[in-house]
Amino acid sequence: MAQDHVYDLAILGGGPGGLTAAVYASRKQLDVVMITGDIGGQTNLTQDIENYMGFRFISGQELADKFREQVEQFPIKIMLGKLAEGVQQEGKLFRIAVSGKEEVVARTVIIATGKRSRMLGVPGEKELVGRGVSFCSICDGPFFRDQRVAVVGGGNSGITAVIDLLKVAREITVLEITDTWRADPVLLERARASEKVRWLAGHRVVRIEGTEEVTGIVVTPTAGGPEELIKLEGVFLEIGLQPNTGFLKGFVELNEYGEVVIDSRCRTSIPGVLAAGDVTNTPEKQIIVAAGEGAKAALGVYQYLLGVEDVRQLQTW
Repeated sequence: MAQDHVYDLAILGGGPGGLTAAVYASRKQLDVVMITGDIGGQTNLTQDIENYMGFRFISGQELADKFREQVEQFPIKIMLGKLAEGVQQEGKLFRIAVSGKEEVVARTVIIATGKRSRMLGVPGEKELVGRGVSFCSICDGPFFRDQRVAVVGGGNSGITAVIDLLKVAREITVLEITDTWRADPVLLERARASEKVRWLAGHRVVRIEGTEEVTGIVVTPTAGGPEELIKLEGVFLEIGLQPNTGFLKGFVELNEYGEVVIDSRCRTSIPGVLAAGDVTNTPEKQIIVAAGEGAKAALGVYQYLLGVEDVRQLQTW
């Protein structure tokens, strides 16, 4: 290992949490490497944003570009298009296996690999992400005012999205692949009180229509039957999220949902390994929350490297 370059910090993931951590760590003069498949993470999949401080309105892609511009001001090594495939502790150092048979060695690690939305896997879906296909009713709902939308998913997240969209949408079709609505009764009661909602249990989406923008979805009964074209302008996919933690099993503590378990200071079960953003058990999955947690994690790394247990011991913190 003496022949390896040893970084102060390896950041796994390039979403809001990882990017903010990179800026904060670099400002502390740490030697940082970032391993990420892209810059922006889930931000790139958000159509428009109106609730990120400093911007009255900005698209997800524009915000991701601004993140990139700020990070590029610092001497951070970015291994773009790469993914962490495993982490091992070797004494006081951590060895990260990187796609392409590369390796990185660092004194500390911040896990910020985020989550990925479950996809339907139907024609038209990937092509229309950000052009009518959305994964966030809070973020994108206001841009479908007086329009027709569909929510795919009958669990708590799906019905919560329906309730959010009731304030803006003209018509809402909610689909559940099973014959049973799985959301809590109190949520179902609130959603069913509106005449805007059409309920289609036991149905699945087989195709999303549109070229430049979504124009409709084609659905069919799960048990079999004729296809139906539903004309609309937006599709909200609420069939769950998967944390990108497959490569961490057996390394750090994960909860029942596969999220990295952290404390209030972003520390994981292993000293020197911190985590931030949607990949953790922090309850709110929002861009601004992930960014804040990234800042906390980077400051926590700095504290760890200095050997300081109580932040109040640092006069210049």
